[in-house]
Amino acid sequence: MFVLLLILALVLFGFGFLNPLWWLAAAVLVYGVTRGRDRGGGRNRDGGSDLGTYRDYQERRDRRERWDRRYSRQHRARWRREDRQDHERRR
Repeated sequence: MFVLLLILALVLFGFGFLNPLWWLAAAVLVYGVTRGRDRGGGRNRDGGSDLGTYRDYQERRDRRERWDRRYSRQHRARWRREDRQDHERRR
């Protein structure tokens, strides 16, 4: 697909010697292709989808929340005791 767009841009550039309006069309095509490739979303070059990245984010976020809940409950008493000791030392 990219090769076809490159050939089309070269043809339009060649026609630009006949009419400068074709150079403008070639420039717009090249700008659109390069701008479209930089944007996120849609399909990747390898055929995959960007939706997987959001799913990966959700899974990481859920694992992090489970980890935080588990260890915050498990060590809550120790943390309170250490906080009290720190508070008493400051006095």
